[in-house]
Amino acid sequence: MARYIEHPLIKPEKIEARTYQQLLAADVIRKGNSMIVAPTALGKTVVAVLVAAERLRKYRGSKVLILSPSKPLAIQHEESFREFMLATCTSLTGSIKPEERKERWIKSQIISATPQTVESDILAGRYDLRDVSLIVFDECHRAVGSYSYVFLASNYIQNARHPLILGLTASPGADEDKIKTVCENLFMNEVVVKTEGDPDVRPYLKPIKIEWVKVRMTPELEDIRELLRKVLKNRLKMLKNLGVIDTISVGKKDLLKARGRVQNRIARSTSPPRACYRAISLLASCINVEHALELLETQGIRPLHQYLLRLKEKKTKAAKGLLADPDFTRAMHLTRRAMMSGVEHPKLDRLMEILKRELKGDEARIIVFTQFRDTLEEIYQRCKREGINAVKFYGQNSRSGEKGLTQKQQRDIIKSFRMGNHDVLLSTSVAEEGIDIPSVDLVVMYEPVPSEIRMIQRRGRTGRKRKGRMVVLITEKTRDEAYYYSSIRKERSMKENLRGGSVNVEVNPIMEPSGEGPFIYADSREVNSRVLRELKKIGVDFELKPLAVGDYQISEDTIIERKTTQDFIGSIIDKRLYKQAREMVKNFKRPVMIIEGEDLYSGFINPDAVRGALAAVAVDFGIPVIPTRSAEDTAAMIRRIAIREQREGRPDMRVRTDKKPLTLREKQLFIVESLPNIGSKYAERLLEAFGSVEGVMNASEKELRSVEGIGAKRASEIRRVIEAEFKGPDEAAYKFKE
Repeated sequence: MARYIEHPLIKPEKIEARTYQQLLAADVIRKGNSMIVAPTALGKTVVAVLVAAERLRKYRGSKVLILSPSKPLAIQHEESFREFMLATCTSLTGSIKPEERKERWIKSQIISATPQTVESDILAGRYDLRDVSLIVFDECHRAVGSYSYVFLASNYIQNARHPLILGLTASPGADEDKIKTVCENLFMNEVVVKTEGDPDVRPYLKPIKIEWVKVRMTPELEDIRELLRKVLKNRLKMLKNLGVIDTISVGKKDLLKARGRVQNRIARSTSPPRACYRAISLLASCINVEHALELLETQGIRPLHQYLLRLKEKKTKAAKGLLADPDFTRAMHLTRRAMMSGVEHPKLDRLMEILKRELKGDEARIIVFTQFRDTLEEIYQRCKREGINAVKFYGQNSRSGEKGLTQKQQRDIIKSFRMGNHDVLLSTSVAEEGIDIPSVDLVVMYEPVPSEIRMIQRRGRTGRKRKGRMVVLITEKTRDEAYYYSSIRKERSMKENLRGGSVNVEVNPIMEPSGEGPFIYADSREVNSRVLRELKKIGVDFELKPLAVGDYQISEDTIIERKTTQDFIGSIIDKRLYKQAREMVKNFKRPVMIIEGEDLYSGFINPDAVRGALAAVAVDFGIPVIPTRSAEDTAAMIRRIAIREQREGRPDMRVRTDKKPLTLREKQLFIVESLPNIGSKYAERLLEAFGSVEGVMNASEKELRSVEGIGAKRASEIRRVIEAEFKGPDEAAYKFKE
């Protein structure tokens, strides 16, 4: 007879009393901040429930926050905690209005949320983490780099009155350094590992049988591959002759590293050799062909065809060079012909065989994972033709003209699959992590992935109620084989790093900011910027406002415009830079521009153009330009400027949410500047030459060329824009399709 957990905040006869879960929960409460590494379906959520119940009992009036990397998973956790606990539960995601999120936070004891949503709310000052007695980081291996988990852990440790952190994951990663980084970022001193082989776990886990199913490429696919390989080899030889690579036996990672080296060469040179730009274009071509080969070998004709169509629309030198290559155009022709003839990847036929065999007789539940949405659509259409009851499950982002699924649609699909309304769930990686899909008999991987984390996550979708199986489709003598062995090797390495059951990690406590910090206004659009996180860490108080000019208002007279290096380059190309500089000078006595990053000269724009823009900002507009290395460095610089400005205490500052009205002269310049290839300098020359905006618009091409700096090409483009008939959206779309 089953025993159940008894606790004043847990519903009677709801949670089976498993000894290992109770011991894990007790250890977290006793030892403090901990990571639990355990296979999927072992009940890590139940451990979190046990810890949450005890923390709410001990600290009355406190809250528990459960963070999950996706909206469906956040909703699922809300439902789980609501099912198990006698406490008010809610969920917070970006689809809920900010004011309603604030109200839900106040009224609830248990909050399940996506980390980006909570981060945004904390930065906006809607609520804080002071009364949170437990924070659970689900899929905690994500706590690296700039992911929101890192900021929230730091903020929680700084502000919570009774902090306790619990991290949950089935796969923290193969790299020992990464495991330590996650622990440091989440302030966890204890890592507890439970494996399938532990005696107290074994009764609750069913074995999973893994089967490799190999297929061979068809002659049609081989012909296309040979052409693409020839295209790639020719370009690799050119790169070798240029001295960019030492050998033509390179992969995509090597190409990306080579591109970085060439970009650095461009950045260091005042007048980069033309060969550098040639190399950049060749490298981009090689990366494009590498991706095409991956789609051909691992996915099939339709995904490759869709990619080639998108490549055809690009206007880059790399794309144009490929389209001018006879071998590449021949490969495109063969792909299109194979597409029209109904040629498919042999994996698709084998997948249909597997699905039909498994769905005979007894009821079966199957998940098919694939990496690309184009492939997902192809599998779905084939299932429909074969009479297989399948449903698609993918993310919320819209791609390739197809809208993403809404949160409600995702939830309904999972519920429908769970209830048996569909036999097969076709999914991209969105269903890898945590989604509760019980009683899955078979997981099919359409392609291997070179990640031990993703392999473990996918495998964990089966073997929950009875013996599970996983089938991995592999195309022989392709990167499929390399990816599969890579994931196996990494998983073995992860287990070796975690061997022994428990890992102790020394974590330094967070430093408290000293004294009362300065106050600034930050533009609302900066809410997702890492700079705001860093400002919060170092004790800078701020309020989000929709600023008309700049990003950070320090005082009545001082505004800071912060640009990453890529944004700075982009603002040169689209001419935003000079308009922004003009507005800063007009509205503030002391404007400052911060350029963040160390790759200012590594883009595709000539370094002299970058230097010219910097000179214009500093000399023509008189705006100091301050370089910073990173978001942390930017935040520290903003704090230092604010401290200097606010020596006499926090200023009585009027926030500038409206620009000063434009003068007639500024309006005239603004209109003429909108003409193609016309900046502020040429706009002024044109207005001086023709006396008015009307005069500029009525000037002939010959008259325009008489103005200094306006050549034949520029004059022709101006007249074309002025004289061309305006097309409505429907007409424009029709013309584009033609």
